[in-house]
Amino acid sequence: MNWIDLVSYFAGGILAGNAVPHYVAGVMGRPFQSPFAKPPGKGLSSSRVNVLWGLFNAVAAYLLVARVGAFHLRTASHVLAFGLGVLLISLNSAHHFGQFHGGSKPRP
Repeated sequence: MNWIDLVSYFAGGILAGNAVPHYVAGVMGRPFQSPFAKPPGKGLSSSRVNVLWGLFNAVAAYLLVARVGAFHLRTASHVLAFGLGVLLISLNSAHHFGQFHGGSKPRP
């Protein structure tokens, strides 16, 4: 097991987790924050930009997971590295985007 493979799977998990909200918002036709908005990460980008950004993240995730090393779903370290990347970007996204969409504070 090469440690660089695990780093790649972790980064792939981050990109896979980041692909989901952008792609889903885009296909729903809703504007959503993206790195291309003004200001970056705070302003809204069009649904088309988010579809493209989501697909770019998904392709990059695929390349990092399927093309680096030999990812195996039955190898715990591979799945844990990928899953940790997904978890961390998901928690970070929930906090960041919750500030704009009312999800950062529990409702009474």
